[in-house]
Amino acid sequence: MIENPAPGGSDAGEIYEFQRSLLISSLFHRTAWIAAVAPADFRRLVAKLGVKLGFFYQTAFRVSEGSMSGMLSGILSLTELTASSFLFSLIAVFAGAYLKGYTGFGASMLWVTSLSLVLSPLQVVPMVLMFEVVTSITLLPQIWKNVRWRSIGLLLVGSWAATPIGIYALSTLPATPVYIALSIVVFIAAVLILRGFALTKQPGSLATLGVGLMAGVLNGSMGIVGPPVILFYFSSPIGLVAGRASIITYFIGTDSVGTAMFAAQGLIDPSAYWRTVVFLPILIVGVWIGNHGFIKTDPETFKKIALFVLMALSVILFVRTVLPAWSE
Repeated sequence: MIENPAPGGSDAGEIYEFQRSLLISSLFHRTAWIAAVAPADFRRLVAKLGVKLGFFYQTAFRVSEGSMSGMLSGILSLTELTASSFLFSLIAVFAGAYLKGYTGFGASMLWVTSLSLVLSPLQVVPMVLMFEVVTSITLLPQIWKNVRWRSIGLLLVGSWAATPIGIYALSTLPATPVYIALSIVVFIAAVLILRGFALTKQPGSLATLGVGLMAGVLNGSMGIVGPPVILFYFSSPIGLVAGRASIITYFIGTDSVGTAMFAAQGLIDPSAYWRTVVFLPILIVGVWIGNHGFIKTDPETFKKIALFVLMALSVILFVRTVLPAWSE
């Protein structure tokens, strides 16, 4: 892992600042290239994100791009990753972004599972929350008209209200049996929907609020908010397009609050912010490609793929929970 230069070393500090400038310049030019060759909607989205992140690029025109080795050294310094860890992270970030763009969910589990191999969980979780916010906002302009806002409002109210209950449960209940039960329930529910189970009408306000409460308890106790909401939308009669759009939008509300809570407690270090900025072009491209794949996919095929992804994630959760328990 590459460390930042000590404050007392002026020469080292100048080299570090030069590497940082090289990285910012490179990110600016590559983002501009992506925006130039992409469709109009994507260009507008990149421009909008560029304005919000403009302060990161304010030195872009002050330095030349430099050599590839200098750029890589700057990236590794900013992200505090080794070269091999950075390459592995690039692949993992792109895979998760593609999955998010296609299904609308599942990226967090993939990112947490893979990135935890090269970073500590305390570094991974807030970064993944920021990844989720970025990718969800990237998709929002394309899904806006299909979002079911009323149900999302009820789900979010329930989630926010019940999260403290989940936190209390986390401190009083053993985690292992709860994780195992959740993975089994999610797997069985996904199988039932795959085999044709569906609600005949849209759930009412109380039922929707109840699903939000369940998601909130899971969020506080396990940090997992998605399964109840995903199953709720995929079993409802509103359609797959509206369900996927609503799931993505719901995650904006939960992940934004989660990111704010981590930031308020000082749990997001500067390297996590820099990793998010460095991986931003990969996130956007991965989401765009995944969303393009969704547009071309038959609805029933998409439903099967999405449910298989949910089943796979439940199996991963089960294995990650059971194996440490068996080894004790």
